[in-house]
Amino acid sequence: MLQSIRSASQHWLGKVVLTVIFTFLIAGVAIFGVEEFFRGGSNTSVATVGNTAISAEEVRTAYQNQLQRYQAQLKRTLTPDQARAMGLERQVLAQLITEAALDQKTRDLGLAVSDAAVLRAIQEEPSFKNANGSFDRTLFFQTLQRAGLNEAMFVREQRSVIARLQLADAIVAEPPVPQAMREAVHRYATERREAAVLTLAPSVAGEIPAPTDEELKAYYDNNKASFRAPEYRSLNLLVLDPAALAKPDAVSDEEARKVYDANHSRFGKAERRTIQQISFPDEAAAREARAKIESGQTPFEAVAAERGLDPKQLDLGTLTRAELFDPAVGNAAFALEQGQVSEPVKGRFGTVLLRVTAVEPGTVKPFDEVKDEIRREIALRRVRDGGFDKVQDAIEDARSSAKPLAEIAKDQGLTLLTIPAVDAQGNDPSGKPVEGIPDKETTLPAAFRADVSNDTEALRTKNGGAIWYDVVKIDPSHEKPLEEVRDEAVKGWTRAEVEKRLVAKSKELAERLDKGEAIETVAQEAGVPLKAVADIARNQTKDDLSAEIVERIFTTPVGKAASAPSGEGRAVFKVTAATVPAFVAGTPSDTQLVTSLRTALADDLLGEFIAEVQKSAGVSVNQTALRRALGGEY
Repeated sequence: MLQSIRSASQHWLGKVVLTVIFTFLIAGVAIFGVEEFFRGGSNTSVATVGNTAISAEEVRTAYQNQLQRYQAQLKRTLTPDQARAMGLERQVLAQLITEAALDQKTRDLGLAVSDAAVLRAIQEEPSFKNANGSFDRTLFFQTLQRAGLNEAMFVREQRSVIARLQLADAIVAEPPVPQAMREAVHRYATERREAAVLTLAPSVAGEIPAPTDEELKAYYDNNKASFRAPEYRSLNLLVLDPAALAKPDAVSDEEARKVYDANHSRFGKAERRTIQQISFPDEAAAREARAKIESGQTPFEAVAAERGLDPKQLDLGTLTRAELFDPAVGNAAFALEQGQVSEPVKGRFGTVLLRVTAVEPGTVKPFDEVKDEIRREIALRRVRDGGFDKVQDAIEDARSSAKPLAEIAKDQGLTLLTIPAVDAQGNDPSGKPVEGIPDKETTLPAAFRADVSNDTEALRTKNGGAIWYDVVKIDPSHEKPLEEVRDEAVKGWTRAEVEKRLVAKSKELAERLDKGEAIETVAQEAGVPLKAVADIARNQTKDDLSAEIVERIFTTPVGKAASAPSGEGRAVFKVTAATVPAFVAGTPSDTQLVTSLRTALADDLLGEFIAEVQKSAGVSVNQTALRRALGGEY
C-alpha cells in the first residue's frame, strides 16, 4: 500500500484522500519522526467518535506537528494567541475526528487488510529498494531506525492507512462528470470579449468650487471615522541586551587562542573527501573482498558490481567528517590516504569497505583575523552564563520595591528609552514610524494591553535579552474636530464631488450608447479618448483595463454599455462582441478538465460521506480535556 500511496499522489483520488485525511500524518513524520507521531499516551479522552476515543496525547502531538509546520512555512514563531486566531486547535481536532470516524467505519464494515497486502506494499515502496530496484531489508530497517520506529509499530500504522484508503476509494472512485458541467466550465474559461472603451479623466468633472461650510460639515459628519485619531501611548522602556553588557576588551588573547585552537573548523573550510562505499553482509565477506582488491585480482569497481551496485551508486558524495551520519565510517574515511581501501568498518548499519578518491584540503583563517569575533563570543557567553542573570535579578528586585524605571536604569548604568507617543502600529502622531523600539511586534501589543501604573512583566527579546516597560500616559482614540482636519476634509469632499460628477457623466454616456448612438459620436461630443480592446479574458487585466472593469465587461450583455471605476477616473464601455470556441469532448483540454472536476466532485462526496459517518457514529468533545491537553499552547 505504500506503493499505492505513492501512486495516489499522482492520481486525482489520491490527492483528495491524502489532502483530506493524511495532512497531519505527513507533517508529523516529516517534522518529528514516525515514532513520536504514532506514540500513544494518556487514556484521557478529548473526543469520542462512536467507540473510538481520541486521547489527549494524540491531540497534543498533532497540535505540535501542525504548529511546527506553520512556523516553518511562515519562518517565524507563532504565539498561542496567534495560533488560536488561526483556529489551529479546531483544525487539529477536526482532522483527528475525521480519521477516527474512518477507522470506526472500517471496523463496522469488517474491513481488514491481510498481512500479505501489507508486506507487498512495503516491498514495493521505492524508499526501501536498492540500486537494482529490489527490496532491501537492511535499507528498510535502517530507514525505520533513523525514524525511531520499530517494525511492528510501522506495520500496524500502515495497515490502518491502507484500510482508510480502500474505504475512501470505494466511496469516491471515478465519479462521472456531466457534460453540461464541462461545457459550462469550458464556456466560462475560454470566452473572449471585445469592447469599445471611453476613458473619463478627473478633469471631465470640470472645475470643482470650494465647498460651503454646510457642505463641508455634512461631509465631515458622514465620514467621522476617517478623521478619528488613534490611541497614543507614552512609554518608558528599559532594555537589557546581552550584547550591550558584554565586554570583549576584558577577554585576553590567551583565552581567545584556546577557543580558536579547539574550533579550527569554525574559522574556515573543513576538509572534504569524495568517498566510495561497498556494503557486505558480514566482516568475513568484507575481508575476502579487500584481499582480492589489494592483490590486484579484482578491482574495487568489480567488487561493487558483484555486490549488485551500479558504478553511480558507489559514491557517498564529497563530504566533511561532520556530514557523515555514521561516526565509525567518518573516522575511517578521514584516516585513509587518497586511493587507499579501508579495512572492514563496522558501521551502524552493517560492515563496509571504503575508498577515498579525492581530497579537498581544509583551510583555516589566521587567528589575528578572527580574534575580535572570538572575544565578542566569549564575552557574550560570560554575560549569558552569569552576568545577565545578575543584572536581571537586580532589576526585578528594584521593580518589586516600586522603583521607577528611570532610577533603575541609572543605578544599573543602562539607558532608558522614552517614547513620547506611539500608536498600536508603531507610528507617531505625524504618521511616521517610531524608531528604536526593540522587538516592536512583541513590545507594542504588550504595552497596549497594559494600563498606566500596571505592574508589568518583563518581555523576552529574540536575542535572549529582556525589556521592562511602563505605560506613562494614554491618549484615548478620539474624533478630531473639523477645525483640526479642515484641509484634509476639503480634499476628501473634493474627491467625492469629482467621483459623483464622473458617475453621473458615465451614466449619461452609457444611456446614450444603449439608445443606439454611435460610440465615436459620443466620444467626440464628450471630448474623451476612445479605444477598442479585443481578446479580453475573464479574470485577467488587459492593457490598462483594471480587473474591476474586466469583470463588469463580462457581466454586461453584448451590445450594452456600462461603466466602472478606473484609477481616479471612470471608464465607460460598450461590449461589442463575445466569442466562445466550440466545445469538443475528448480533447486533451477536456480530459484535463474532467480530471480537475472529478477531483472536486470526489472531494465533495468524501466530505459528505465523512460528515454522515460522524453523524451516525456520534461525536462528543470534552472541551475541558481539550483545554487541558493543549495547556501551554492553547
